[in-house]
Amino acid sequence: MCSSSLHSSPTAAVPSPSGPGGSCVGITIPIPDPLAGLLEAWRASFGDPMAAVVPPHITLITTTPASDWDATIAHVRTVAGGQRPFTVRLFGTGSFRPVSPVVFLRIVDGFDECVELHSRLQTGPLDRDLDFPFHPHVTVAHDVSEAGMDAAIDELRSFEASFDVRSMGLYEHVPSGLWKLREELHFGEDTDGSEAARD
Repeated sequence: MCSSSLHSSPTAAVPSPSGPGGSCVGITIPIPDPLAGLLEAWRASFGDPMAAVVPPHITLITTTPASDWDATIAHVRTVAGGQRPFTVRLFGTGSFRPVSPVVFLRIVDGFDECVELHSRLQTGPLDRDLDFPFHPHVTVAHDVSEAGMDAAIDELRSFEASFDVRSMGLYEHVPSGLWKLREELHFGEDTDGSEAARD
């Protein structure tokens, strides 16, 4: 059983050849530089200790058990192969308080694409019931003081940025407690890495 949350666990880009049974996976959309560096600096300024170890991202699949790793990889590759690139536009802030101590940037363009991608990923070997409805977002403060969360909401209230989404990262939770990148999956490619046929 994996107890650590993808949202709050360090990441390390260390692929390994095969996953053990009973491991957990997470899937995220990476945020590109220089925007990622800017968001990391903002997150650190609000007192978030995870700013330096959790790269800015959009979580598509949070910590999910995967008993059959081969089937999981095949499933995620198939979803990636059928996905076209899209654009995400961030604007303004929101919060999950009081349910969860999180302040985030809102996704105003690309929200529906993220929801649809999540829906297709959370099936087959990754099918499970979630505690809360899926709500794509970019975290900018987590488990910080109330003052820090208030500052994040106020200072980024008018923040706006856009970026293209062309891939997603498949991570495995390992016994050390870290998340390791198993594979970066580019949208619209076959499992052998060639470009999928398009209409």
